[in-house]
Amino acid sequence: MARNNQLELLFSAPALDAGDVGEPLPVATPTLPAPPPSGGPGPGFSLAPSSPLLHIPTPCPPTLPDGARWRVVQAPQQAIGFVLQRSRRRSIGFVVTDDGLRVTAPNWVTLKQIDEAVLEKARWILTKLRAWHDRKEQLALSQTRWQPGGALPYLGKRIVIALGSHDRHAALAGDADEPLDGDLLRLALPADADGPRIRDAAQAWLQQRAGVWFGARLGHFLQISGLKIKRWRLSSAATRWGSCTSDGHIMLNWRLIHFAPAIIDYVIAHELAHLREMNHSSNFWAEVGHILPEYEQARDILRRHDPASLPTF
Repeated sequence: MARNNQLELLFSAPALDAGDVGEPLPVATPTLPAPPPSGGPGPGFSLAPSSPLLHIPTPCPPTLPDGARWRVVQAPQQAIGFVLQRSRRRSIGFVVTDDGLRVTAPNWVTLKQIDEAVLEKARWILTKLRAWHDRKEQLALSQTRWQPGGALPYLGKRIVIALGSHDRHAALAGDADEPLDGDLLRLALPADADGPRIRDAAQAWLQQRAGVWFGARLGHFLQISGLKIKRWRLSSAATRWGSCTSDGHIMLNWRLIHFAPAIIDYVIAHELAHLREMNHSSNFWAEVGHILPEYEQARDILRRHDPASLPTF
């Protein structure tokens, strides 16, 4: 008799340098629809894989300090944009502020020398920018406004809350399988609904979509892998994205619906791989790669996100 061992996909985030759900939904093994199309990230979110993985958005700030200028240098890894300020200091300085990278250089240093200094420090700069971008992203995700016009991540896109729908159920004004940035989530609530009602209605819609989406993707991967499960359900765990028991019971965190399809696919492949390898050995990761080739990018993105950093319900 097999032991009911369980393995969980936990959140683990890299340390940053100092100073610088409702009720679970039991679902039977679904029919096997065609795989839904992948989506990309919305502005301000990096919940979807980007190419290359190290690419970090470095947009020009809306305003620049007096006397400063915006400059872009093409490093081997990616283009690095920065605010350039001149000063009386004796050396070139680098600092990551709320607006991104700021470079301060003496008046006598040429632009070519400044660019060369940025290139020389590119790896260090990108490491700091990654930490800065992750902090901004975590803060943005956790500050969803439960009111008309509030933005909500869904399948890697940014959808917008709207009220006053005449329908009996919430609906996305667009393709729910291929959302676009700015699509309206029309909730079946009066225009004067308060924040808690809006939050509860949005959560109910997201959980319903999670049940549909995860079921379809589970069916797809079960078909291509030949694996079988007994049952799966949604969870609202605070510290894990999914879990799998040796007797074929799988749980998937409904908050994964915030992420792009590629990341959801990775979590599903991860849990299904545990049906053959109840460990995290090299054989396990080989099984993940068999189910979902080139999973590494999605895995690395997910590692930067804690379920608790997503919108609070």
